[in-house]
Amino acid sequence: MFTVYTYSIAGLLVISFTVFVQNIVAAVAHRKQSRYIPGKVSEELSHDSFVFRSHRTFHNSLENIHQFTLPALLCIFLGAPTDILAIVIWVFALSRILHMALYYAVATEKNPSPRSYFYVVGALCTLGVYGLAFINLFT
Repeated sequence: MFTVYTYSIAGLLVISFTVFVQNIVAAVAHRKQSRYIPGKVSEELSHDSFVFRSHRTFHNSLENIHQFTLPALLCIFLGAPTDILAIVIWVFALSRILHMALYYAVATEKNPSPRSYFYVVGALCTLGVYGLAFINLFT
């Protein structure tokens, strides 16, 4: 049953691995500071600090991953169309990777920032998997 969802499952693995990488990057950046308290980011830091940006990137992904992956998994169990689901998952995965890269690279307080557009793409993908789940639940 799951072999038809190979591309969707691969996309979910990429999403999960991306968050794992963000965790490592944030931890290493945090530990490289001359003064740090484990598990706490200084409130004095802002977007000009890579420590702040890597921490926020990781936590932003933590805030979003379950909202996407749980309905995506439900879509697999409900028999959602394989091609549509795979496309939505991979667009979400790529949008989160681009969001991450821009958050790491661009130190800006401006809103919307370039990363905001990829956040919106990910949010639309999240709505898409919820829609697919509900459609397949009632059909």
